[in-house]
Amino acid sequence: MVHIRIAIEDDKEIITDFQLKMARETENLALDKEKLAEGVLCVLRDPEKGKYFVAEADGEVVGSLLITFEWSDWRNKWVLWIQSVYVIPAYRRQNVFKTMYSHIKKWAEEDSEIAGLRLYVDKTNKAAIKVYRKLGMDGEHYRLFEWMK
Repeated sequence: MVHIRIAIEDDKEIITDFQLKMARETENLALDKEKLAEGVLCVLRDPEKGKYFVAEADGEVVGSLLITFEWSDWRNKWVLWIQSVYVIPAYRRQNVFKTMYSHIKKWAEEDSEIAGLRLYVDKTNKAAIKVYRKLGMDGEHYRLFEWMK
């Protein structure tokens, strides 16, 4: 059975490790571990930056995701962005992400200040796209454009 909880500072190392692995797997990027660990800690210490959630199974953290917040003037409500999703390989295809997603969706459904959920996914990550569609998410409406320094 998978249990979802808000991450705490003691989870910094596992979340950092998950993010290093996720960047390598999905985009073939080697992130700066020290900078990443500092970024994870900033979120854990400042809930206005976001909230990490972790999935635990048999007392082990097996997955994590980050929620960040976007204010929608059109809706006069918050939109929750799901980011930095990672599930360890041994627990994939065992509904770990589905359980995390359901937890976040329930929060959104019960909070009148939240308009909905969004996430972005690398267009080559076909497995993730299939999972998101299966959960009822729609990827047809927007395209993401970015400029990164």
